[in-house]
Amino acid sequence: MRFAEPTNFLLLLGVLALAVFVLWALSRKKRLLQRFGDLPLIMKNAPYISFARQGSKAAFLLLALVLIVFSLARLQFGTHLEMLKREGIDLMVALDVSNSMLARDMKPNRLGKAKQEIQTIVDRLKGDRIGLVVFAGEAFIQCPLTLDYASASFLLRAADETSVSVQGTSLSSAIEMTTRAFNQQEKKHKVMILLTDGEDQEGGVIQTAEEARKEGVKIYTVGIGNPNGEPIPIIDRNGKQVGFKKDGNGEVIMTRLDEVTLQKIALATGGKYYHSSAGEMELDRIFEEIASFEKKELEGTLVTRYDDRFQWPLLLAILMVVGEFFIPERKKPRKGIV
Repeated sequence: MRFAEPTNFLLLLGVLALAVFVLWALSRKKRLLQRFGDLPLIMKNAPYISFARQGSKAAFLLLALVLIVFSLARLQFGTHLEMLKREGIDLMVALDVSNSMLARDMKPNRLGKAKQEIQTIVDRLKGDRIGLVVFAGEAFIQCPLTLDYASASFLLRAADETSVSVQGTSLSSAIEMTTRAFNQQEKKHKVMILLTDGEDQEGGVIQTAEEARKEGVKIYTVGIGNPNGEPIPIIDRNGKQVGFKKDGNGEVIMTRLDEVTLQKIALATGGKYYHSSAGEMELDRIFEEIASFEKKELEGTLVTRYDDRFQWPLLLAILMVVGEFFIPERKKPRKGIV
């Protein structure tokens, strides 16, 4: 036996207060009668008055209130198994973890901002499967498609600039790996969100995006960073900045957000490009579009359900109220008394 809404038992405090008030009222009635003389003698000469009957009526009503509280607490006992079905889409997120994502034109840096946005995506999901691909010069699946949002969040936190040994930025690898992570038997219900600064160093990304579209993948690109450029900091083992990356000529390397490439990727798959903002308004727009997509039935989960039995105390409460109505407040006089 259990109660689904145990916090409703707090209402018993109100019932207790009402019971105290009823006892006080009956006691006050007796004290008022005592002002006229000896109470037993008064009761003998006032045969219609019955404190016992008044107390019984009050007890029936108070017990009815207690039973109503038990009903509101949703008394449950007995169980049955139920298949819980979910509907949603498959959503893969591709996260750029290359060194250029350490640029600090966004707080705390580009990579940190991208991870914040992905966590927001995870927090807003309801019934959709999510997976994570991390990439730099190559890509791999950090988290396969799952309904376990806690595990997805844990694996997201573990992703950083050291997650991929091959540096650089290969958007083609990211899109290709993400496409393979989806169910290859389906040609719809697939959404990819690509978070990167867009500095592709491999080429052929538009052709790869078109191949992804043929597999039913729609890509939404989110640009992280500043198109005007930002130096890439060098971080030591203690997490402190010790300088900026430089090229072979000793010039500081500037990393720039490539919005044109990201726009072309989105256009090639029927998606859209958004620039990352502090208020994450771009995520609102992406989710508005996702909400309009056709959902598919995902794998069901067998769960144990408790059977509601709140009807029983509610029925008893009704019987108590009805019973109270038929209890007269005054007792019938004995014969010979007028």
